[in-house]
Amino acid sequence: MSAPAPSPLAIVEVDPEHTPARQDEVLTDAALAFVAELHRRFTPRRDELLARRGERRAEIARTSTLDFLPETAHIRADDSWKVAAAPAALNDRRVEITGPTDRKMTINALNSGAKVWLADFEDASAPTWENVVGGQLNLIDAYERRIDFTDPKSGKSYALKPAEELATVVMRPRGWHLEERHLRFEGTPVPGALVDFGLYFFHNAQRLLDLGKGPYFYLPKTESHLEARLWNDIFVFAQDYVGIPQGTIRATVLIETITAAYEMEEILYELRDHASGLNAGRWDYLFSIVKNFRDGGATFVLPDRNAVTMTAPFMRAYTELLVRTCHKRGAHAIGGMAAFIPNRRDPEANEKALAKVKNDKDREAGDGFDGSWVAHPDLVRVARASFDAVLGDKPNQKDRLREDVSVAAADLIAIDSLDAKPTYQGLVDAVQVGTRYIEAWLRGLGAVAIFGLMEDAATAEISRSQIWQWVDAGVVFENGETATADLVRKVATEQLAAIRAEVGEDAFTSGKWQQAHDLLLQVSLDADFADFLTLPAYKLLG
Repeated sequence: MSAPAPSPLAIVEVDPEHTPARQDEVLTDAALAFVAELHRRFTPRRDELLARRGERRAEIARTSTLDFLPETAHIRADDSWKVAAAPAALNDRRVEITGPTDRKMTINALNSGAKVWLADFEDASAPTWENVVGGQLNLIDAYERRIDFTDPKSGKSYALKPAEELATVVMRPRGWHLEERHLRFEGTPVPGALVDFGLYFFHNAQRLLDLGKGPYFYLPKTESHLEARLWNDIFVFAQDYVGIPQGTIRATVLIETITAAYEMEEILYELRDHASGLNAGRWDYLFSIVKNFRDGGATFVLPDRNAVTMTAPFMRAYTELLVRTCHKRGAHAIGGMAAFIPNRRDPEANEKALAKVKNDKDREAGDGFDGSWVAHPDLVRVARASFDAVLGDKPNQKDRLREDVSVAAADLIAIDSLDAKPTYQGLVDAVQVGTRYIEAWLRGLGAVAIFGLMEDAATAEISRSQIWQWVDAGVVFENGETATADLVRKVATEQLAAIRAEVGEDAFTSGKWQQAHDLLLQVSLDADFADFLTLPAYKLLG
């Protein structure tokens, strides 16, 4: 397909003093024309699907239940269809590392020894224009092998290993709900998902094919098979537009919303020519349960986030159904995140944490997952050992069909099967982690080390949604105190003062602490539950 002329209606709204270096290398006329065409063709459908999300949420509020879709039963019952065979570069995914696309992380992730790097423009990246453009440049530079980095603090230099030792990149664009305010066509902002996908695909599809790989994507925050259908149509159009074969694009869908858990097979079916797997996300999945069932009363009240492990009955139902679904259809099943950050200064704590990571990855490998996520290069070895022990020389275990798994609709939302309750310390932790993460996000950091864990935007979402839910339900903590808005404000004030004392007056004043405190209270206590905290937060982002 011949490319249309560049749109005269493209408006890049950036303060000239804050224009990222080398921006013109990313925002070429041809690349903008492609993004403009994506926007013209597909944003109206995106808008309709966002409206449908609201309608479905209203139905859940009315019924307090979910079920597998009767209208797509024929897809689930048809055993004949499979997703396309995995390309060689995505056949072995036993360890995947995640992280933002800053220059240092790009080199370290590619060099990490992981099979795959999830190059993240979503939850691990605050969407400043500098991050959006800089991330695209770093990936282009990596593929052209002209990327290096010297840490200004340590003086340490970083460079890429030989090509055959590098991880395969699977890029994650932003979710459908986010706009990109710096790029407008025909008077409306372009969805961040189309900006991220469009620029990356346009610049790198052929580069990646020349390297023996391809344009591979993780699709976040998907809520229905109709949203997967939209992505598939985008892929078909994009491949024709640049003249590469259909099926070159491969997508792994994160099953990180409760509604998507009821449509796993349908999601794979819609993307079957481009699908390569599903992933079991944790914090966003719990956040989605709270968001959708927040009117459901005590039955749906979640305990402290750290009490909801992957062995909780409703989480086991979700992950085992995911493995069975993927393998039935020939797709990879990818496990959840090990977010622990190794601390070489505390060997004893390190050893205990690594043992937990090992147990988690042993469980996933034993359950039939084909790979799993880690957040730090030092965890690659631990996760790999767990999967090596099960896989051996095999690239995956898609031959394990898990036909022993039987999950009923009610099993996925049996929240009250978990024998744990919210605690006062859980409230304090949610306020602390939420405040600290939001403050860093407002400064442009999306992946943040907090209390020994690598946290991203999903962390803040589960923190604030749990606060909202506990207050709304009037939870009584073990110390006799009731979760109220006043109690949350009191805890937030105390924690802000503690942070001020911890970081010092200069760092506190120069940071975004008060804004973070105020925003956390807004999204935790407003009667009108914000769909995503990043929507009001984006208005405050520089």
